[in-house]
Amino acid sequence: MMRRMSKKVGKLTGSLAAVLAIAAITGCGSKQEAKNEQGEQIYRIGISQFAEHASLDNCREGFLEGLKEEGLEEGKNLKIEVKNAAADMGTASQIADRFVADQMDLICAIATPSAQTAFNAAMDTEIPVIYTAVTDPETAELAGKDKKPAGEVTGTSDRLPIKDQLEMIRQILPEAKKIGILYTTSEVNSLSAIRVYENYAEDYGFEIVTAGVSNTSEIAMAAEALVGKVDCLTNLTDNTVVNSLPTILERAKEAEIPVFGSEIEQVKLGCLAAEGLDYVELGKQTGKMAAKILTGEAKASELEYEEISGGNLYLNTAVAEQLGISFGEELLENAEICE
Repeated sequence: MMRRMSKKVGKLTGSLAAVLAIAAITGCGSKQEAKNEQGEQIYRIGISQFAEHASLDNCREGFLEGLKEEGLEEGKNLKIEVKNAAADMGTASQIADRFVADQMDLICAIATPSAQTAFNAAMDTEIPVIYTAVTDPETAELAGKDKKPAGEVTGTSDRLPIKDQLEMIRQILPEAKKIGILYTTSEVNSLSAIRVYENYAEDYGFEIVTAGVSNTSEIAMAAEALVGKVDCLTNLTDNTVVNSLPTILERAKEAEIPVFGSEIEQVKLGCLAAEGLDYVELGKQTGKMAAKILTGEAKASELEYEEISGGNLYLNTAVAEQLGISFGEELLENAEICE
């Protein structure tokens, strides 16, 4: 009996050795580099976008534009796969795991939750992660306080120009005292931004009043409660809140108070004004960083995260008219007008 088992083990061992030998020759299970007709490598990028709204959509489009400007274009030497987590952390984790299993050349993560899950999934691999629309990479544990990457992960921050926003609100609403902020309690971006608002609010004569939610279903009730306590609302880059901006605008309109946004798409949607960012440009900046990583010019761990320089003033004159608010000439001269 023992002799027969030894023979069987011997045969299995021999078969396994043959399989391993074939795998070594054929590269079975290893990453294969695809080439285009010109013999150039085709890079594969998985884009994990946390939610579908205009700000993050603009980041994605800008990211592809930035790559194209650096000579990397979908259909030529790039293959792009886009997945949306629909603002669900579990789905974001599944997307990240899938991209790692598929051995992407790079993962682009749009918004903090997607960045965190992508970095965690790729941490023990050679797959670099680049992120965009992450307000506070340090708090998200993607970088140290010196902007140094926490690993093979880097990207761009959409840190808001909060002092400029407060100054702009004071110019438009000279009598206002209380500013309301809706935020998601689990989103580190929002918690970080609120701390900054609270640090500077007193300098401009404001008090910050907050209302936290855990999911979209709580937005309407929280907004209704908040608008009765404040003179205006200011919106963050909070993904759950941005997804529900029409609901918030409706409640604010009923209370006849203005809502200030954080970028142009929110102002187009019905916010009164914003001292905000251009998310297409932020995406482009990220795409150019990604090109360096893909082509071997630099490793993600060698690139400090970047911030887009300066904010832009956006004003919605139609909303101002509805609210009976007049913009000063100085603001109008320096703003992009949305109607």
